Amino acid sequence: MTAACLMSTYQPLALSFCKGLGTRLWDQAGREYLDAVAGVAVTNVGHSHPKIVAAISEQAGLLLHTSNLYSIDWQQRLAHKLTQLAGMNRAFFNNSGAEANETALKLARLYGWRKGIEQPLVVVMENAFHGRTLGTLSASEGPAVRLGFSKLPGDFVKVPFGDLPALDQVQQAHGSRIVAIMIEPIQGESGVHLAPPGYLKALRERCTRHAWLLMLDEIQTGIGRTGEWFACQHEGIVPDVMTLAKGLGNGIPIGACLARGKAAELFTPGSHGSTFGGNPLACRVACTVLEIIEEQQLLENARLQGERLLGRLRSELADNPNVLAIRGQGLMIGIELKQPIRDLTLIAARDHGLLINVTRGKTIRLLPPLTIDQREVEMIVRGVGRAVCEG
Repeated sequence: MTAACLMSTYQPLALSFCKGLGTRLWDQAGREYLDAVAGVAVTNVGHSHPKIVAAISEQAGLLLHTSNLYSIDWQQRLAHKLTQLAGMNRAFFNNSGAEANETALKLARLYGWRKGIEQPLVVVMENAFHGRTLGTLSASEGPAVRLGFSKLPGDFVKVPFGDLPALDQVQQAHGSRIVAIMIEPIQGESGVHLAPPGYLKALRERCTRHAWLLMLDEIQTGIGRTGEWFACQHEGIVPDVMTLAKGLGNGIPIGACLARGKAAELFTPGSHGSTFGGNPLACRVACTVLEIIEEQQLLENARLQGERLLGRLRSELADNPNVLAIRGQGLMIGIELKQPIRDLTLIAARDHGLLINVTRGKTIRLLPPLTIDQREVEMIVRGVGRAVCEG
C-alpha cells in the first residue's frame, strides 16, 4: 500500500497500529506501546472498551441513521444527560469539534442580530485554536494553520489570553458591537496554557454585566480530561454556550454545542442542521462513554493520576537544562522545552514504546486515557525523561 494517494495534510510517523486495548496500542509487528496521546484527547475511556464495543455492535445491527427529520431516542437521552451535567438547557449535535464551534459562532451572530447589532464582534484569544473550517480558523491563531487562507471571514477582535485589562480596553473601544467571548479554558494546541486563577470567573462577571455570551470551547478539556466533567467547573461557573467533541465519542465522530438561557432559544427550524449529526450510533456511544466515566469513577482517577504525573515529571525533569516549564490540570499536561528536539515523538515511540505529541514545535503534550494507573504514570515519566535526555 502507498500513501501517495493521500493529500499531504499530515506528516505521520512510519508507524501503523492494528490493535488497541485500554491504554495500549500494538503495531503491525506486534510491538506494544503505551498511548499517552489518546488520539489527541479522544479515547478517554481507553481503546476497545468492552461496553463501547458492545454498544457499537448492537446498535449497528439495529439502526445507524434515519436523519433529523425524525425523533431520535438516543439523541434525546444524550442531550438530557449532557445538559444536566453542564447546567445547560439545550443541545445541538454534529460531527466534530470544528462544527460545534461553527454552531457556537452562528449563535453569536444570531444573538447580535436579535439585538440589532449589524456588525457583531466576538472576542477571541491570542494563540487560540478552535478548528480548521474557514470560520473557526478566523477565530484561531498560528501561522501554520492560517497560511494561504486569507482573507478569512468573520468579525473577531483578539486579546491576550488571561489579560483582563486588555479585555476592558477592547470593551471601551468596541463595546457596542461585542456580542460574545469565545475561549478555551486551557489552550491545548498552543502548548497547554492554563487560564490564570479567577480569570474565567471574571469573564463570567463581565459577560453577565455587558449582556455578552460566554462561549467555552471544551472540545479538548471536556468529558473528564481535567478531573471535572468540564474544565469550567473548577472555577464554579456556567457558560452560555459550550462546545464538546473528542472524548465524547471515544473515537466515534460526534460534536455537541450546548446552550442555556437566551442562547438556547436562538435557533429555529431551518436555521441550522446536520445530515449525520446526532445519529443513533454516535449518540448511543456517547451515552455509554458517560456511563463508563461514572461507573469507573474516572473523574477522580484523572485528578489523582494527573496530580501524580505532574508531580513526578517536575521531580524527574527538575535538573534538565532544556525544560522550561511543566504545567497542566488533570490528565492534560504540557512540558515546554527551551529548544525543539527533532524527532522527539519518534524517539519516544521507537526507543521507549511511548506515544507522545509535540505541539507548537517545543511543547510535549500528554493526554493519556483517563483510565491510567500509577504504574503507567511511572512508565510515562520514565519514557519522557529518557526521550528528552536522548534528544
